[in-house]
Amino acid sequence: MLLSLPRLSGNTGAMSQTGAGYSTAPRFAGLPWLVHGFGRAGWGEEDIRTEAEFDGFRPVIMRQLHSDIIHRLEDVPREKLEGDALMTDVPGLLLVARTADCLPVLLADPARRAVAAVHCGWRGTQKRILEKTVRAMGRAYGSHPGDLLAALGPCIGASCYEVGPEVREAFEKAGFPPDVFTPGRGHVREVRVPCSSGKSLLDLRAANAWLLEGLGVGPADIWTADACTHCDPGLLSYRRHKGEPRRMYNFIGLR
Repeated sequence: MLLSLPRLSGNTGAMSQTGAGYSTAPRFAGLPWLVHGFGRAGWGEEDIRTEAEFDGFRPVIMRQLHSDIIHRLEDVPREKLEGDALMTDVPGLLLVARTADCLPVLLADPARRAVAAVHCGWRGTQKRILEKTVRAMGRAYGSHPGDLLAALGPCIGASCYEVGPEVREAFEKAGFPPDVFTPGRGHVREVRVPCSSGKSLLDLRAANAWLLEGLGVGPADIWTADACTHCDPGLLSYRRHKGEPRRMYNFIGLR
């Protein structure tokens, strides 16, 4: 049975600009044991390795596959990992998810000091990678969904993300509510990209918030950035600049 989609209006807002090349989520910024951020265009791996804020941190950057592969980390891997989610309870590891229209999701468990970074494109979302990451944190660290904080960063907004009928069919088969293709909910103010015949508009944030709430993460603990990568020139968009090879660096780690 398909469940209805939660509204996103209660915990959506602007990110806090740090003065560096990344922004932070308000709820996460209040945790002194946590470092996190959503990178903007022109800020990346070299900045992470050279800025004083990250002294003592060792970044872990995956080769992303649009998969549902999750890695539990206890140290920096000797070889480059392939997958789309990283989790750890070890201080000093900086988990990185790279995006340019896909949705970055950062998870933190204040009760058990565990964190995760998840890359959620439409394929990973349809495969429920975020749901699987929450469950994996439960098995690995004893994390309970009701204790988790989630920050959903900048991605292509629902008013700009046109997808084909094969995407809608895949989401329906995976059990998502049809509302994830309905514009005009939550942070969406207007449809900026007219839909072509047979196409739909997909709301990545709403689809992933639905997964989190279905697991028991409280709506007040799911923060969503009010930013569209397709509309904001300070963010990178694969669709706005066809074939854009660069990515924004989104990260989380334990001090």
